[in-house]
Amino acid sequence: MSAYLFVHFKEKRTPDGEQVYFGISRDGYKWETVNDAQPVLWSYYGDKGVRDLSINQTQDGRYIILATDLSLSYGMLNQYHNSWTEISEHGSKKLVMWESTDLIHWSSQQMISIEGANDFGVMWAPDVVYDSQNNDYIVNWSSSTMQDNYGPKAIYYSRTSDFKTFSKAQLLYRKSDSEVIDSAMYEEDGWYYLFVKSGANPETIILLRSQQSTGPFERVSNFDDGMNRIQRGKYEAPTAVRVEDQWLLFLDYYGTGAEGQGYVPFIGKTLSAGKFVRSDQSFSFPYGFKHGTILKISDADFDRLKAYHKKPSEY
Repeated sequence: MSAYLFVHFKEKRTPDGEQVYFGISRDGYKWETVNDAQPVLWSYYGDKGVRDLSINQTQDGRYIILATDLSLSYGMLNQYHNSWTEISEHGSKKLVMWESTDLIHWSSQQMISIEGANDFGVMWAPDVVYDSQNNDYIVNWSSSTMQDNYGPKAIYYSRTSDFKTFSKAQLLYRKSDSEVIDSAMYEEDGWYYLFVKSGANPETIILLRSQQSTGPFERVSNFDDGMNRIQRGKYEAPTAVRVEDQWLLFLDYYGTGAEGQGYVPFIGKTLSAGKFVRSDQSFSFPYGFKHGTILKISDADFDRLKAYHKKPSEY
């Protein structure tokens, strides 16, 4: 049997929201909190807050959490002067990382530098996929760059085999008629599928695919049919997980105040078919999970996480 771990943050105006939270599920549909709905990890370095979290298990059994180094709670009112432009151009050039071998005990917070990142604005929403053809990992994220005067964001990537050394950043995907953000890549039957949020034409989530992890990518047009049924410009941060014989896709709804935000679920048979149906009634969440990823875990992992409680002195 398998269970599932959702690593995410909360949309709050206080600093405790922009930290690392865990949710767990036996089946991928019914979710519950970990650590009494309090953070599992806290960011003390960089911007002292993390958003847009990803978690992966490496081939040698380690668990890796990567995140955007950004605190709106602290920074928006302070060094960024209530300006998204200042964040996009002058925010952190690093990613935040934690490592673990058991999902309970985590390394100290690490600040990850990637060659070429000094030319970027913020490195938004890191995602990781294992490249089985090259036996390494593709870390991908979205950024604007100084070279084009911080124009429309594109998706960039770096390769790593150990999460200690990273190759120079390279372009993964650029959309000619709009920015793209929030990349999430998955492998199915030898193809690599890349979800991204398109800023326009259309202003919603799109799905791409390639037989190589680094492209070139082509559009999966069938996916557009389902996205045409949801409100434009209100969904971001796609994340998906394979559960038995179907894919569960979650899109982060941000079209309301902070209290009403969170993931909306969809179900589809295969990524190749691209057909996903909104399925709210099949799922339950204890609160609005924000911009994260899901990892398949063991039943023993689930039991340990369900029992996990962190004392205030342990942060």
